[in-house]
Formats: sequence, C-alpha cells, structure tokens
Amino acid sequence: MPMYEKGSVRIHYQDTGTGVPLLILPGGGLNATMSFFKSRSPFDAVEEFKNEYRCITMDARNANGGESSGPLEVDRPWDAYTDDQLGLMDHLGIDKFLVMGFCIGGPFIWNMLKRAPERVIAAVMVQPSGFRPELPDQFYANNIKDWGPALCARRPDLNMDIVHAFLEKMYRANPDFVFTVSRDFVRQCQTPIFVMPDDTAPHPYAVAKEAADLAPHAEVSIYPWKEPKERVPEAVAQARAFLERQRNNII
Repeated sequence: MPMYEKGSVRIHYQDTGTGVPLLILPGGGLNATMSFFKSRSPFDAVEEFKNEYRCITMDARNANGGESSGPLEVDRPWDAYTDDQLGLMDHLGIDKFLVMGFCIGGPFIWNMLKRAPERVIAAVMVQPSGFRPELPDQFYANNIKDWGPALCARRPDLNMDIVHAFLEKMYRANPDFVFTVSRDFVRQCQTPIFVMPDDTAPHPYAVAKEAADLAPHAEVSIYPWKEPKERVPEAVAQARAFLERQRNNII
C-alpha cells in the first residue's frame, strides 16, 4: 500500500475502486488502522463499497500496529489528524468527497466539517464516540495505558510526559459532547449526515442521538443494528441508500 508524505508526517493509505470518492476512517481510537475492517468492525466498509465508490482509507497517525507516523502536536491534537485526512485527499487530487467514519471517526468528521465544510458532501458516522458523563475520563485513561506506552517504546523522540500533555488537550480540555465541535455548530451544520448509533462505553447512544436531533439534515439508521447480526445488512443498506442520494452533489 502507498505512503503519503508531508514533512515529517507519513500516512499509510489504501485507494481502492473507482468513481465518487469515499473517505473511510477506521475505528479503534488512537490505534485506528486499516486492519480494523478485517478484525473488529461490525462490517468491512471497504469491501462493502469498493464496487460503487473510490474507497480511500488510512492508518491514523501514530497508531500502534499501523504504519503512519508523525509528531505529537500537543497544542492541536484533533487538527493534526484532520490535516492528515485532508492532506491525503489533496495528495490524491480530490476536492469534494463523501466520508464514513467509525468510532473516533465521528469526532474526526465533525472537525473536518468545521475545517472544510465545502469539501465534505455528506457524512456517515458509524458507532461514533462521544463524552459519557458517567465515565468522564475513559478516553484519557484508556489511551495513557493502551496507546502511549507502546508508542513511546518505538519512538525514542517521545515520552509519557508528551503523551500526557497530548491526551490532556485532546480529551480533557473540552470534555463534552463530541469533543471537536459545539452543539451550536451542529445546529448550524448544513452537511447531510447519517448516524448509526451504538451504546457501549466509548460510543454513547445519547450523544449520537443528540447530534442527529440537532443537525438540520440528519438521518438515523435502525437501532439496535449490530445485534442480532442479521440486522447489520439492513443498516448498511440504509447507509448505502443515503450515500446514493448524496453522491450526485459532487461535481
């Protein structure tokens, strides 16, 4: 698979299929890699859509188990990931595109809509992550244990003090809602979105549903859709129909 390089950043990505571009962001938090779709995803989005869309996916910067790397930008953690996502699309010569994001892909998409609303034609958020008041520190705690030490072990330029500062800014500076945008932003968002809610610790149903209720052009899948597994194809078909309705808006 090819690499996109910009300065000290290297992004490992996959570009499959032809037609309207669909950027697919894997889940797995800060350890989000393309292998997610083969191992932990409720459905393999690339396999599902590669015959209809040009499917582009990537390892997140500095994900353990992936091949993307770059600095930890302590002052702008969310924007650093958005830089990588938009930069990859620039590298591929893609201006306007559809996007589908799993888990952490939800906050990533909201930040992308804040940064480049004119480029994202429509978005699908699959089991999006968000702030759960009864577990206010879960993302910091999980990443300081499951992401930071392994990253530092393979990156002598980093240490746990830098990881702590990065996670503080990312998950503790604005511990509310979807982390990257406000409710007012969502109310004013004109981009069509399709939400496929979950209800596990990192994927609170209440946040996904609130975002869908606030966004003026939002649709929601059946729920629950992950269990029993026989319901997954129905939810995927709803997402496919949503994307089909939006794809003609790409000129």
